[in-house]
Amino acid sequence: MAFSNVAEAWKQRNFAIYMSGAGIALIGMWAQRIAVAWLTWELTHSATWLGLMAFADLFPTIVLTPFAGAIADRVDRRKLSLVSQFVAFLQAVILTVLVYTDLINIWSLFVLTFLLGVAMAYATAARLAMVPNLMEAKHVPSALASDAAIYNSARVVGPMVSAALITVIGITGGFLVNCLTYVIFLVCLMKIRLVRNESRGQPGGIWNQTLEGVRYAARHPGIGPILIVLTALAMSVKPFLDLLPGLADDVFNSGVNGFAQLAAAGGAGAVVCAIWLALRGRLDGLTSITLSALVVGPLGIILMCISDIFWLGMLGSFIAGSSITLTGTGVQTLMQHSVDGDIRGRVLSLYGMLHRGVPALGALLMGIVGDLVGLQTTLIGGAVLFCVPVLIWVFFCTHNLRESLEGSRE
Repeated sequence: MAFSNVAEAWKQRNFAIYMSGAGIALIGMWAQRIAVAWLTWELTHSATWLGLMAFADLFPTIVLTPFAGAIADRVDRRKLSLVSQFVAFLQAVILTVLVYTDLINIWSLFVLTFLLGVAMAYATAARLAMVPNLMEAKHVPSALASDAAIYNSARVVGPMVSAALITVIGITGGFLVNCLTYVIFLVCLMKIRLVRNESRGQPGGIWNQTLEGVRYAARHPGIGPILIVLTALAMSVKPFLDLLPGLADDVFNSGVNGFAQLAAAGGAGAVVCAIWLALRGRLDGLTSITLSALVVGPLGIILMCISDIFWLGMLGSFIAGSSITLTGTGVQTLMQHSVDGDIRGRVLSLYGMLHRGVPALGALLMGIVGDLVGLQTTLIGGAVLFCVPVLIWVFFCTHNLRESLEGSRE
């Protein structure tokens, strides 16, 4: 029965085409992210710069994604995705050329990474609103978990591909593979069609519509609180991914291959959990799973940072990656179930803003503090500081959240 849930989702032609292209592109994206992080570390050997680069990549999501969500509720979401992904492709080409010609420096890398963040803010809003429109509504839980499984599989494959290319042909390889995979994804985007289109002309301006999405989420008895849970994890646990080059080199003395292995371990934990959610394929009990994952994340960070033993670091990364996926996928699935279709883009853009943007603030803050007191102490302190208060609050409201997020929409 579990496998049939996944199989039925993948029988949806448009979803299958989209996810096939996205899966390939995600490998390229993770290969480039690893290459950018390692290049940043090689150019500066600074945890602060690692945080700044994560900030440049992810912070535009905080500023732009809510507006992009309003646009996604007004226009064809597939076309918005095509345009934003094409801009990201052009950024990848320019970056590859600059690295190959040895014209790259830390400031040009920062600017190009910021431009990619702008493009991905629109791409994120379009994707979150569009994916449920590629299939019948009953397949959405398994489809979203499959999406997460593919995304996190790329987190395993992409770093290993990037590390191998960096070792064999140099840092340019990590950027070149991203250019090639983007081409495949753009072709797939041109081939899909939406099964149902919830986008429509909306009264009022973009600003008023954006505020309407924020008010809707804040007033919803389930969506508002579950976004607080997502924020706590995004601020406390997820930033470790952007600071891994410093841990790999300074703490574990393992170089780029160790960095790739730590990143892949986090991706492997995420894959296992995403596959489990996909096979599970149902909504009931998902709130409790999502909230429980908030406990697991800090435990993984503590295990990873408590010593310089590499295999413990790998295990901690695996656990933290599991927590990120259980929380992130759980929150998105519960929101997709609870939100009204005509405001989906605006409300889900808040998920994208927090899931992608808040870790940028966390990584920047922890990077600066990490240069002062050490990355291990900083990561452990951040995980405990941001998660414990939310965990105490969650303990008293689990039942109400479950009713609000898992209740029937009929």
